[in-house]
Amino acid sequence: KTEMLKGLIGKKIGMTQIFDENGSAHAVTIIEAGPCYVTQVRQPERDGYSAVQLGFSEVNPKRLTGGELGHLKTSELPPLRFLREFRTKTPEVNVGDTVKVDVFAAGEHVDVIGTSKGKGFAGAVKRYHFKGGQATHGQSDRQRAPGSHGAGTTPGRVYKGSRGPGHMGNDRVTAQNLKVILVDAERNLIAVNGAVPGPKGGLVMIKEARKQ
Repeated sequence: KTEMLKGLIGKKIGMTQIFDENGSAHAVTIIEAGPCYVTQVRQPERDGYSAVQLGFSEVNPKRLTGGELGHLKTSELPPLRFLREFRTKTPEVNVGDTVKVDVFAAGEHVDVIGTSKGKGFAGAVKRYHFKGGQATHGQSDRQRAPGSHGAGTTPGRVYKGSRGPGHMGNDRVTAQNLKVILVDAERNLIAVNGAVPGPKGGLVMIKEARKQ
């Protein structure tokens, strides 16, 4: 009974293009999603909310801590590297069940959550698309500078949270409302229209789209 749980953990394989029956090309991201194991079911009476915890990617038991192994061993599950929770009002699944890519079908819309590529310390032009200074009239080192953005007498400082240079990327990012183009149940592959956050091989979570 895995129909009610519209969620999977997967690994980004990369991008390609797929042609539909009209001959139109679609840029798609291929994700190896599942099989995922139900490792825990959260109940409102016990935990205060409803959710399903899924596990993905079997690994050598030496890669996990004792607590992680014990958590999985109580349900006789294999050692799983990644555990993630999916909120659901009616978790009609049991611990030990397997959730596969066929919970989604071509034509549906999904949200894909990943960790964006880290860019390190970036300037305001790269990070926030600032215009920069003029390229001539005595410009020597101001072309990619953010410019002055503190007020004069009041408040006499730069407001907290102002856009400027700083750490860019390596954030949790959600790509919303991506259309499912292809589902390959035999090879546990799902193809979604457009790009998803993160590098090749990066961990992603696939959920039913919230803003349909």
